[in-house]
Amino acid sequence: MAVRLSSFGAEMAAGGRILVLGTMPGVASLRAQRYYAHERNHFWPIMEAVTGLAPGSPYDERLAALRRAGISLWDVLGSCVRPGSLDADITEAAPNNFAALLREHPSIGWIFFNGAAAEALFLRHALPGLGRADLALRRLPSTSPAHARMDHAAKLAAWRGAFAAAGVSRA
Repeated sequence: MAVRLSSFGAEMAAGGRILVLGTMPGVASLRAQRYYAHERNHFWPIMEAVTGLAPGSPYDERLAALRRAGISLWDVLGSCVRPGSLDADITEAAPNNFAALLREHPSIGWIFFNGAAAEALFLRHALPGLGRADLALRRLPSTSPAHARMDHAAKLAAWRGAFAAAGVSRA
């Protein structure tokens, strides 16, 4: 029997301009209660390259580095049913409240999707009725180890380019 999963709270940068959205934390992340906790996920190594964060930094320092760079972090879904960690297995999707989040954080102008599933879920469940035509939406390659068609270097290049376009470069 599949269990309803719940996402984490948003990690918001005061005055931040970029919101990075995943779909729903995977099994390793839910167990650790940390975003992108799977050791083979490319997210934190990419953020280290983008923000200048020291490799292997503690989780609270990773979040602080994102905030300093104006990068916020959340998931499209507040809850869903999903056995395992694959986005393709998500059912009963319930989005987070983006209207409230964007009212509270009007400086957000860019939304980067960590993969195609995050983008598709946002476009289907969150964007309709959002009332923010000024948002720049950009899908990036998934940092998940399940997205093995693209190597780390190619993922890093795509993510670096997106952050550079949004005015974030390594300090």
